[in-house]
Amino acid sequence: MTFASDPEIDALLADAIARGDFPSAVYLVAEEGIVTCSNALGQAVRAPERHAARLDTIYDLASLTKPLVTSLLIMQHVEAGALNFDTPISRHLPEFRDARSDAITVGELLTHTAGLPAWRPLYADVDSPDAASVLRFIASCAGEYAPGSRVVYSDLGFITLGFLLERLASTTLAGLAARRLFEPLNLRRTFFNPPAALRDEIAASEFGNGYERGMCRDTQAAQDFTAWREHIVWGEVHDGNAHFLRGAAGHAGLFSTALETMRLAEQFISSTTQLLAHETCALFSQNMTVALNEARSAGWQLAATPDSTAGDSLPPRAFGHTGFAGTSLWIDAPQERIFILFTNRTHDRALPFANINAVRRRFHTLAVKHLDAQDSTRSTS
Repeated sequence: MTFASDPEIDALLADAIARGDFPSAVYLVAEEGIVTCSNALGQAVRAPERHAARLDTIYDLASLTKPLVTSLLIMQHVEAGALNFDTPISRHLPEFRDARSDAITVGELLTHTAGLPAWRPLYADVDSPDAASVLRFIASCAGEYAPGSRVVYSDLGFITLGFLLERLASTTLAGLAARRLFEPLNLRRTFFNPPAALRDEIAASEFGNGYERGMCRDTQAAQDFTAWREHIVWGEVHDGNAHFLRGAAGHAGLFSTALETMRLAEQFISSTTQLLAHETCALFSQNMTVALNEARSAGWQLAATPDSTAGDSLPPRAFGHTGFAGTSLWIDAPQERIFILFTNRTHDRALPFANINAVRRRFHTLAVKHLDAQDSTRSTS
């Protein structure tokens, strides 16, 4: 399948590739369910061999897992009456039944306001990846700040939501996502733990765990940790905690293509969703953290957040998310517009990795310009 590209977007991304910000980029811009422009540039794999990026290249979506899998599944449970935003997670997770964590709610985890820290190296802090051990440790981290007092973007919160979903469904998160999301949408290149046979079709990531080793260099547990990966991370999840949790977790682990990510994104738009009620979709544009440091909805950041990667061209109620590996998705639901930019910025680059937020903002500006020009042409023809 081929689509028209946008010359200005192509030039923006080609310049970033030439600067060394990332080795490859795939983008897709859609409106009302129709892809209006898309292209693939650069090398999805540079070492140990070379593979050009293609429109169907599979990327490690990293934290896009949070809204596209975990939030979507949580909202299905809310619609079914199994959960609501005010449900204390300790009702289903007994590991959280102590003074510090007993009152944490589903809504607080979804909006990153639960009082949990942003990150901990679970692979160094916890002896086993089993749910009970991990949840007890996360619960012990609660109380870093008063719940509801500020937004602190937390991987630990969404790891907890992933385990909550597993407890409710008595199955793995990967199995639940396949049954409730991927199969109904007929997604064939979207999964946790990609099959080894597809490795050549996947964008490669970092060599080893250099970035995370640097993040936890000063912690004693990490100094004692010896199981660092020392090979190119290619065809397996980049995130260390997701890798520790067997490749599928509430915060990271999802792999997909731009076109299949578009199908998932459509589930958050009332006019195109197949998996949620129309009234549920309205919640993703609603600011649930009014007067706090970020504007957040159920699993998403709103463009109203100061300095968000949406830039100035998307309306304040647009919602989106980024992934550490270099991925990005933003949705303008009222206009049924979807903006996808995938890169693999952690591949074939010495630390530090490039901050590509300026590229993301410029991409959105050019994409909106492209869409507005097409709309104008249609209205005058």
